[in-house]
Amino acid sequence: MASFLDGAAKTLDIALYDLRLEAAPSNTLFAAFDAAVKRGVVVRLLFNQDHAQAIPVPPPPEIDWAFIDRLRALGVQIKPVSGVPDLMHHKYVVRDAGTPPASVLTGSTNWTNDSWTREENVIVTLASAEIASDYRADFEELWQKPVVATSGRISAGWLTLPDGTEVRPYFCPGRADKLVHAMARSISTAQKRIRICSPVITSGPILGTLAEVVEHPGIDIAGVYDATQMDEVLRQWSSQGTTSWKIAAFHSIVAAVRFGSKRSTPYAKGTVHDFMHAKILVADDYVYTGSFNLSHSGEMNAENVIQIHSAAVAEMCAAYIDRVAARYGGAPLPVA
Repeated sequence: MASFLDGAAKTLDIALYDLRLEAAPSNTLFAAFDAAVKRGVVVRLLFNQDHAQAIPVPPPPEIDWAFIDRLRALGVQIKPVSGVPDLMHHKYVVRDAGTPPASVLTGSTNWTNDSWTREENVIVTLASAEIASDYRADFEELWQKPVVATSGRISAGWLTLPDGTEVRPYFCPGRADKLVHAMARSISTAQKRIRICSPVITSGPILGTLAEVVEHPGIDIAGVYDATQMDEVLRQWSSQGTTSWKIAAFHSIVAAVRFGSKRSTPYAKGTVHDFMHAKILVADDYVYTGSFNLSHSGEMNAENVIQIHSAAVAEMCAAYIDRVAARYGGAPLPVA
């Protein structure tokens, strides 16, 4: 992370859900911020504003205000975004947007010690002026009007990287419907494999489509989720008559294909955060990854996802999901 910051020549635009570091990681990142400001880099930081509202999935962040104040003293521009009622859930950095070679770092990881040592997380970097421009536009939208509900309205098309990889960014909540239906379409049209890695699986279009697909033999399907968080979701659904179909769909999925399920530590203030936190969907040679849980609430949060069309990247991500799933009791079943 520090190396990515060290590569900035002119600008750093950073959007984070959770920033809470201790000891060596804190010192390393602070030094990177300090060096960036001293060499004239304009640094802006958006983060989700702490609040007391109970949100069990995901838990509310615990921003390190002392670290924020130290950054502000350096000259970093700071802007909190209210997490009420929906979360500013991004975890991305835009480096030198508008100045080649611009690049983006994104993924599932918050900037916390637990995220980097106790959780499963994924980070992706993309060297692309066009992708950086799209992410900068999303950042600017929130910077100018820090309201989650009106953000994510950036409509971006497919772009081709120099190595031929095709990529496309999505931002929520503005393009949430487009994102979840693109994911559902990729699942429904998959011919050989589907891999899912998400703390929870609650998005209606994704749940419904996956429940249909697992009924048909011939596709290699596997994945992993966070059992503690998903149990909480199922308890919530059981008290809501309109979501009984989601309970049935989820149970049909995990009964038909073997999913790994991490029994993480239940959230409480001061507890270890060791969630299965990575967020990846692989459908044949398409990959979706970023800050977005496959969840209904994620559709209303400020989120970002990068869709990648690449056989090599899909193979790498599928192998990663299989390793994590096997760690928590799941592995692909033989294709019938």
